[in-house]
Amino acid sequence: MTLPINREQAIELLKSMPQAESDMNHYLETEAIMRALAQKFGEDVEYWGMLGLLHDVDWPLTKDDWTDHCTKAVDILKEKGFDDEFIGLVQSHGYGYDEIPALKDKKRTKKVEHALIAAETLTGLIFAYALMRGRKISDMETKGLKKKFKDKAFAANCRRDLIREIELTGLELGEFLELSINAMKDIKEELGLQ
Repeated sequence: MTLPINREQAIELLKSMPQAESDMNHYLETEAIMRALAQKFGEDVEYWGMLGLLHDVDWPLTKDDWTDHCTKAVDILKEKGFDDEFIGLVQSHGYGYDEIPALKDKKRTKKVEHALIAAETLTGLIFAYALMRGRKISDMETKGLKKKFKDKAFAANCRRDLIREIELTGLELGEFLELSINAMKDIKEELGLQ
């Protein structure tokens, strides 16, 4: 699968919009996890990484009103030369949200779609846990994160059902948590973590 732009150009595109540091971190975290998942599944690492990096490409324009989230992405990505398949995969992480009327009744069916929603949702849980641990991720263990996953009061806005969609790819939740912690450890400096 060919990509019309490289990673540097994708980061330039993201930085061409007013980005909060936390949002930029979220894109990088999702990219790292998606790359690790692609490797695990024997999929195209660059392609899956790009999906993770650009999944929220329209977020700076839609975060105050979710109505057009994932739909404004279409024009932005088309302009950069992305095809309908890539754009559809990006949009899939908005499926099922009442706040996004155009995508509310759509369902994720592909392995890569389940991987993307699980990856992008899990980033918040891992980051919150790292912050609780004094910004430390280097010695974070899966069992600790699993405890936080089960504790509904911790990062209460983080939807566990979306993270569990990883199981639809055939990957067990514990293995996914471990893979994701390791993926984020690899970029901890970029994220301002230790």
